[in-house]
Amino acid sequence: MNIQEIKSDLLSEKYYKVKHKSGLTIYVYPMQGYSSTYAIFGTKYGSINNTFKIDNGEVVKVPDGIAHYLEHKLFESEDGDAFSRYAKTGANANAYTSFDKTCYLFSCTDNFESSLEILLDFVQSPYFTDETVAKEQGIIGQEIKMYDDSPAWRVMFNMLENMYHNHPVKIDIAGTVESIAKITPQYLYTCYNTYYNLNNMVLCVAGNTDVDTVLSIADKTLKDSKEHKLENIFENEPFEVVSDYVEQTLPVGMPLFNLGFKEKVSGVKRADEKTLAYTEILLFLLASSTSKLYRKLMDQNLINSSFSYEFFEGEGFCATIFSGESHAPKQVAQIIKDYITDLKANGIEEEEFEIAKRATYGDAVAALNSNDHIANIITDFDFTHRELYTYIDAIANATFEDIKSRLSDMLFVDNSTLSVIKNA
Repeated sequence: MNIQEIKSDLLSEKYYKVKHKSGLTIYVYPMQGYSSTYAIFGTKYGSINNTFKIDNGEVVKVPDGIAHYLEHKLFESEDGDAFSRYAKTGANANAYTSFDKTCYLFSCTDNFESSLEILLDFVQSPYFTDETVAKEQGIIGQEIKMYDDSPAWRVMFNMLENMYHNHPVKIDIAGTVESIAKITPQYLYTCYNTYYNLNNMVLCVAGNTDVDTVLSIADKTLKDSKEHKLENIFENEPFEVVSDYVEQTLPVGMPLFNLGFKEKVSGVKRADEKTLAYTEILLFLLASSTSKLYRKLMDQNLINSSFSYEFFEGEGFCATIFSGESHAPKQVAQIIKDYITDLKANGIEEEEFEIAKRATYGDAVAALNSNDHIANIITDFDFTHRELYTYIDAIANATFEDIKSRLSDMLFVDNSTLSVIKNA
């Protein structure tokens, strides 16, 4: 078993990467002086993975929402559920499904070894019957209806539906009431056996632990997993957005908006560490609370502290999203687009670049004080073929020319869509 030490000369820190004999990739980030430990066990499987084939076999199409459904069902077993087991160790456990991954996690200050055994055991022990699957349909159906009435959820998915023609990122993570009604135990086992293969998964532990402790538990609990060739299938996605505006009426105190700029994507390739670093610096320069744009919008009383930005990307999709509350969302969108147009035409000020670079680097280093942040980002980076210290080095070494070049490849004002939720 190969234990790789990953070091940062810049930060004088290190962590460990292990390719376990079972097929699982394991990361351990020991943190001296920490009393708590955080562990996350994830699979590269999310809501967008609804069409796939294995080992060059036939194409399999499954109902929308099945990744999220599977996450719910894995906590159950013939003997009870994982939460009752965690109650005995005192660990705080949770799970989530996103567009491109499903993760199970816990944090604890005591009984780490027992809690990790529970995590690795229940995720490897699927138990689905017709009765338990039918029971869950009602529970998740209510969750879907709740999100249908959530302004923050609808403003985002309305934007995605108007940005993407074919990519499944436009589909609600939980699916629809109609789609989950089609889920069967056989569908669940098919998806589980496809994506919960340990070669497609990652375990990351950060905090009060060490490599030997984690590996001793892994040796005891992990089942050998035979690697297979997995291919996710997506329809071709045009570069152009579907439409540039969508609105919906829901009860809100102030209108909500999402303004999304669709970006070119080459196949399913993700942004590398440098592209990600340059994007984060550029967006801080453009829209952080210290930026000229932010101050202009605040001075005109067009936004409040809810204003935020996000670089949103995954297999086959990529966009930059600005969101918040405003009594005049169309005016906000136009000011943002005009500001971007001016920035592209007249250039970035070098002083603003230096401020943004230092702030982005400071945020990245400060985040290393959080064991849950470390474990989450290492997990995400493994799935996207990135490495944490390489990303931080890319921020530190970014040049003015790098940021100007990145600006030319993103934020196309003629390929954007504005989503608004307003009161009746």
